[in-house]
Amino acid sequence: MPEPAPEGLDRFDLAILAILQRDNTVPHRVLGERVNLSAAAVHRRVRRMEESGVIIGNFAAVDPARVGQPITIVVEVQVESERLDLLDAAKRSFAADLAVQQCYYVTGEADFVLIVTVASMADYDALTRRLFFENHNVKRFRTLVVMDRIKAGLAVQLPDQNPERI
Repeated sequence: MPEPAPEGLDRFDLAILAILQRDNTVPHRVLGERVNLSAAAVHRRVRRMEESGVIIGNFAAVDPARVGQPITIVVEVQVESERLDLLDAAKRSFAADLAVQQCYYVTGEADFVLIVTVASMADYDALTRRLFFENHNVKRFRTLVVMDRIKAGLAVQLPDQNPERI
């Protein structure tokens, strides 16, 4: 039995999202044909989902190795103090660095988990100096070098939805 749609999203919205997560370049006319709506209705729905924050961006997924960033590193960061102003400063610092692809504030031993791509270990060394060693609130960090990128993506699992059945 399919899960109910999240509040504010109907089966058409979920079908549109499922298609756009695979390829966000599909024209609204084609989306409409696939989900049995007019292009105008699809356009309105996509715009509403963008304005409400359901769709947070439209971008190309780039292979880091093909643009000179072959090393992916997962970094666990532990902070000294969890004072809100210090945590907010760390969040801003991590988010502002272009080498940081993803940053998560997490529970457990680490306070943050970062996904980083760099061209070389020398570049990673420079990143550790500016983000961790120069930040007096960073207690320690642990580096995990990725040996093989098995799966990377930002697609979100949607409630059981088969766009072909709509």
